[in-house]
Order: sequence, then structure tokens, then C-alpha cells
Amino acid sequence: MIEAHEASGGPAFELYAMGLDHKHVPEITLHGGLTRRPIFVPSAGHFAQGMLVCIPLHLDALPCRPSAGDLRAALARHYAGSDTVRVSDNAPPRPGPDALNGTDILELFVYPSCTHPQAVLVARLDNLGKGASGAAVQNLRLMLGLPEAPAHA
Repeated sequence: MIEAHEASGGPAFELYAMGLDHKHVPEITLHGGLTRRPIFVPSAGHFAQGMLVCIPLHLDALPCRPSAGDLRAALARHYAGSDTVRVSDNAPPRPGPDALNGTDILELFVYPSCTHPQAVLVARLDNLGKGASGAAVQNLRLMLGLPEAPAHA
């Protein structure tokens, strides 16, 4: 899809996988411990690097039915002390995709609904610095019990 987007000079920003059958949905469901299939809508745009991944969540369908605050707190506990993953207390109203370019950092934001048991989980990363190869190295370090490599901020 990305190759076609770049070759055709597609729009400045576009959503894709609108049939809701993206190849990463099974792993998101499995590793998220979800009982309900998530709605995952990826996007692409005309910027050299940087990425936002958005996952809308039905909080009442998650185990233990957390609030958005509970979800943010659980993520913050899980990633406490990490040099490469940051969980934000103050999500920007309109996160841009390129704010972390040149780093190995991943930021997580939780955007709650004020009136419904729903939230949007947003991950922001430099897809060239924290792409598949960067994630593979980070996972290898975790599996081998090695400390995290310092983030390039």
C-alpha cells in the first residue's frame, strides 16, 4: 500500500485498510488480551518519516473494564523506567506524526471520551528509527535480559 501511495503521489494524508482486516489485527488482539476484535485504521501521508498508529477501544469490552485513566496508568506502570517508551500524562490535542523523527522513542497517548466508555490509544514513533528492525533489537534485548539501549533523543 505504501509503495502504491508513493508511486501514485497519493493524497497528503489517507486512511487505509478500511475493510478492517489489517494484517496486524490478530496480534493486537492476542497481545492486548482483547475479547473483542479492535477497530484498527492505519494511515499514510506525505512525510519522509514519522507515524501515528490509532486504535479505538471499547473500554467496557476490555478485561476488568478499565477507565481511560486506568488504561493510561497501567501503560505508565508497565513502561516505568523505560528509555524508549513514554506514556504521556498530557496528550496533545492534535498529535503530529513527525515529532519524534531521528529518535528511537515511542510515545503513547490515551484520548478518552467524556461521555462513553471509549478511548483512542495513539502511538507516535519514527517509523525509520523505531520500525520493525528497531523493535526487533529492542525485543532481543528484552529476551536476553539486557538493559535497554539508550534512546536517541
